[in-house]
Amino acid sequence: MPMTTYIQAISDALRHEMQRDPSVFLIGEDIGGSFGGAFKVTKGFEEEFGAKRVINAPISEAAIVGAAVGASLNGMRPVVEMQFMDFITNGFNQLVNVAGTTAYRWGIGVPIVVRGPSGGGVGGGPFHSRNSEAWFAHTPGIKVVCPATAADAKGLLISSIRDNNPVVFYEHKGLYRKIKDDVPEGEYIVPLGKAAVVRSGRDASIITYGSMLHEALAVAEELTKEGVEIEVIDIRTLVPFDEETVLASVKHTNRALIAHEATLTGGFGGEIAARITDKAFEYLDAPVKRLAAFDSPTPFAPTLEQEVLPNKAKMLAAMRELLAY
Repeated sequence: MPMTTYIQAISDALRHEMQRDPSVFLIGEDIGGSFGGAFKVTKGFEEEFGAKRVINAPISEAAIVGAAVGASLNGMRPVVEMQFMDFITNGFNQLVNVAGTTAYRWGIGVPIVVRGPSGGGVGGGPFHSRNSEAWFAHTPGIKVVCPATAADAKGLLISSIRDNNPVVFYEHKGLYRKIKDDVPEGEYIVPLGKAAVVRSGRDASIITYGSMLHEALAVAEELTKEGVEIEVIDIRTLVPFDEETVLASVKHTNRALIAHEATLTGGFGGEIAARITDKAFEYLDAPVKRLAAFDSPTPFAPTLEQEVLPNKAKMLAAMRELLAY
């Protein structure tokens, strides 16, 4: 298997599905021509697939998502690119009130994927750094995917495109060219709703997703030097949520730290913590602990941004506190 970057894996998944299925098309701002999107995910796609399948849309997320919903109801499988996931707010009504409820109201699937770059750590400031996945996890009818590795980015995106429900697909921009791993060529599918036990351990579990997976693995490696073995669970999809794998890990290690880059209050970590305390309370040797960003917009200044965001040092301190309880 070739070593592939996170961003190339996403591009490969899109190309594979467009070659395989003529009903798949792309729509977004500046995704066609020589530009190929703000992060070059679709560079060369218009030349390969034509302007009817790689559509440069006006700067109107409401129109883009609305057009995708309409196309999906007529047998197409649109993949929408948000130039930054922060601007999904402009298409919120079309996605939440229309796409998320159509299967319930009409019994008709809405096979659209809304994908794009999210997350901080790159000096993007408050308009280009938000982790908004919890909004959609709270919306019945929408699936939410947050890959942390290149292989998962490809496999989960292919699964998302083939799913008959609306999927919001978060790509952490800080991982785009930083993360590289073995990614199978051609057909490669990772099922939605199945967490991964990325590292086995006995002393505590870190339950995480997205950018924090890599911080968690670094913390686990650091603590190995002290004879502590940390289990790391990457949930990969928030909806569907693999409760079974998470509970099995906590029952095995008896301690849980939940980590995500999104802000703490109302973050998806609270949902995970609630399910653990509801269904595995008697196995716990310490309270469930959460690590997340401060409840603040993301600062532009790099030093302030690092203060707001969770990182390896903060996670290590939280884990030591959990282990010492």
